[in-house]
Amino acid sequence: MSTTTTDAPAGTWQLDPVHSTVGFEVAYLGGRFKGQFREVEATLEVAETGTLTGTATVASVDVKDENLAAHLQSPDFFDAERHPRIAFRATGLRFDGEQVTGQGEITIKGETKPLEVAGTHVGPIQDAYGNDRVRITLNATLDRTDFGVDWNTPLPSGEPALANEVAIVGELIFKA
Repeated sequence: MSTTTTDAPAGTWQLDPVHSTVGFEVAYLGGRFKGQFREVEATLEVAETGTLTGTATVASVDVKDENLAAHLQSPDFFDAERHPRIAFRATGLRFDGEQVTGQGEITIKGETKPLEVAGTHVGPIQDAYGNDRVRITLNATLDRTDFGVDWNTPLPSGEPALANEVAIVGELIFKA
């Protein structure tokens, strides 16, 4: 029988959106396409285990091309008009040493599916102003087609230009 230690500090922590990022990447044309959401909110509550809840505003998607950003907000992808937010909730986050693991749910385009997360945490760390901070880096992978994000285009070889598997990376800084 193994025991899980809670190494994260107990209490309620609010996301510091200025120092945090929530991004995604997907294979595209033999490379990796990356983007992030500029507007994210999250709360971390830690007792014996942790609960993380958060949202990302779809209209805040940030990529290197304005036309592509508009396409990502269309019904082909996130459908920002009908589904303005992506939501995530994980309960039972386990903090063991520097490792964080847990099960959660993510909602994209009105579809809610389970999502396993894993990563690391550091903290609490006191910042230059005497405030306690906690950093959590979480990684997850999902199949975008499970959420009705089906757009693709064939390459001359017949292969799709865009992969279905999407990696999500959250670099989250929380403050007390």
